[in-house]
Amino acid sequence: MRGMRDETISGPLADVRVVELAAIGPVPFCGMMLADLGARVVRIDRSMAGPMDRYAPENRGRTALALDLKSEAGRTRALDLIAAADVVIEGYRPGVMERLGLGPEAVLAANPALVYGRMTGWGQDGPYRDVAGHDINYIAVSGALHATGPAEHPVIPLNLVGDYGGGAMHLVAGVLAALHHARRTGTGQVVDCAMSDAAISLMSMIYQKRAEAEWRDSRAVNVIDGGAPFYNVYRCRDGAWIAIGAIEDRFYRLLRDKLDLRDPLFDRQFDRSAWPALRGRLSEIFARRTRAEWCALLEGSDVCFAPVLSMDEAAGHPHNVARGAFLERDGRLTTAPVPRLSATPASIRPGAAVGPADTADFLKDWAIR
Repeated sequence: MRGMRDETISGPLADVRVVELAAIGPVPFCGMMLADLGARVVRIDRSMAGPMDRYAPENRGRTALALDLKSEAGRTRALDLIAAADVVIEGYRPGVMERLGLGPEAVLAANPALVYGRMTGWGQDGPYRDVAGHDINYIAVSGALHATGPAEHPVIPLNLVGDYGGGAMHLVAGVLAALHHARRTGTGQVVDCAMSDAAISLMSMIYQKRAEAEWRDSRAVNVIDGGAPFYNVYRCRDGAWIAIGAIEDRFYRLLRDKLDLRDPLFDRQFDRSAWPALRGRLSEIFARRTRAEWCALLEGSDVCFAPVLSMDEAAGHPHNVARGAFLERDGRLTTAPVPRLSATPASIRPGAAVGPADTADFLKDWAIR
């Protein structure tokens, strides 16, 4: 078996080997990002039940290998993989990998230049380190959940803030920074990535504005949290929605021109006391036409306008089509690799599973540099 030395693999990380310990949420997303960028990723699963969806985000670009890490044979094979790897990423609770004999101390002794990426909700220390949680809990203690939604109650922003935009992307950044250091110095290290920390990091600008008294610690009273009428969503006559983001003066003036907003009330753009009345007026105006009619008038202009699309609609939007933002693989829609690199473009490769009979050959192949 020679899949791990396939010369067709491209991307800026084509010479990087990653061992991913199967998990949920941010770890597989991190593995997907690294694989899309060309890294050779092998995912260790507890078992492989049923056929593999080769292009699913948790599978694409990876070679999956079933190992029982509680057995001596499974641990030995995992250590062999890690010894020849550049990066390990795992998402177990603190202490689990140590109990398996695969913690940082053990594996760095075998591979001193290894980057050991650890993804948890609360981090490797602190009073919550051993407490179970999900995205909603991690963003709750960061201030991000409190800041999101209408005045009446917080709104859950899917699991984009804790799991993916927070956890996974910070893990990618930390792993690549540590890898750069390891290749320069020969010294590996542990990357402790907590979703609670990452969500706070995403709030950096908001906390800075709060420190400077430019942000009120309530929902729907600030410029970009749904408080401002010129940065908001509006329902159209057909029940569909549009989004307006006309903050800057030239964009706001263009919005007024397009909508023929001559009432002096609209002169009070940044007068917070006028915002409820302005929001009400704009709601009435946008409710007079369908979304398609507003698109015909405003789309493509500097009003800072966009239709609010459903997931099904997003795949067919002309801009997303032109950018190739979605791809079809095995008859299913999937997302394209990002970001776009000019010299070493990322690409999607199908996932593959190694059967028990091929494990020994795979391990030999992986060990070849």
